[in-house]
Amino acid sequence: MRILSGIQPSGALHLGNYFGMMKPAIELQEKCEAFYFIANYHSMTSLFDPAERRKNTADVALDFLACGIDTKKTVFFRQSDVPEVTELTWLLSTMTPMGLLERAHSYKDKIAKGIAASHGLFAYPVLMAADILIYDSNVVPVGRDQKQHVEMTRDIAIKFNEQYGQTFVIPEPQIREEVAVVPGTDGQKMSKSYGNTIEIFGDEKVLRKKVMGIKMDSRTPQEPKPDADKNYAIQLLKLVAPPDVARDFENRLRAGGLGYGNLKKALFEHYWNYFADARKKRAELVTNPDYVNQVLADGAVKARTLAQTVLKRARKASGLE
Repeated sequence: MRILSGIQPSGALHLGNYFGMMKPAIELQEKCEAFYFIANYHSMTSLFDPAERRKNTADVALDFLACGIDTKKTVFFRQSDVPEVTELTWLLSTMTPMGLLERAHSYKDKIAKGIAASHGLFAYPVLMAADILIYDSNVVPVGRDQKQHVEMTRDIAIKFNEQYGQTFVIPEPQIREEVAVVPGTDGQKMSKSYGNTIEIFGDEKVLRKKVMGIKMDSRTPQEPKPDADKNYAIQLLKLVAPPDVARDFENRLRAGGLGYGNLKKALFEHYWNYFADARKKRAELVTNPDYVNQVLADGAVKARTLAQTVLKRARKASGLE
């Protein structure tokens, strides 16, 4: 079984990226053949500074390697190092109904949030479909908000197969419901687009300030909070603290007597400790950029070999060869 997942280099990776995509992807590499890529083509819909894209791409590579990608088990590469994916995007575009793209929740949500509309943003699901299909992917780990994109990929692939004959593997989404949507500091889904993120790596003082700034209601510490499970700090604590510790804080908050400040201090300490080993490994990787670049180059060779095979199959099926 082959799994495929990608992540955009549109800014510093955060807890939403880690628990929504990175952690499940790293766990799956032990069970499956894994292809993971840095989606720098996709980042062009929201990031327009080339220097920043290069820096972010390098940072994403460091972050993933620090968090546990095993390059002996995983094909790890830059999306743009496999240009075949853009040709497949065009082939798939000819099979993609406008109505399908117009129903995309992500596009409508981003436009509503003030992100400028563009063809790239509108056609984002087609490029994502090409990313998935060009590696004959069986399973795609995604957050709940990305499930629709995998369903759209399935629709496009089925339509192509019906038109031109059996060409593409039909993928399945894999969602870890308990952490599919990670709340940001304002309670919305954690996203760089919303400016509400807590990064995986960064300056301790800056990150502590972000955690202490998590939005809370105006109830006093003494008041019982029967809805403690809906508290954003509690939801984040459940991700980074041992289950018994998180459960204890939730019960104390529910009963009354636990101040929000103390809760957020505990959240920061557990969050900081959770990534301690990864921070150490990342610091070592920063001193060895040649190794990181070689990992990406080796991954691109493997990914491109498979991509060329699948693209050739699609070209032949559709009469381009």
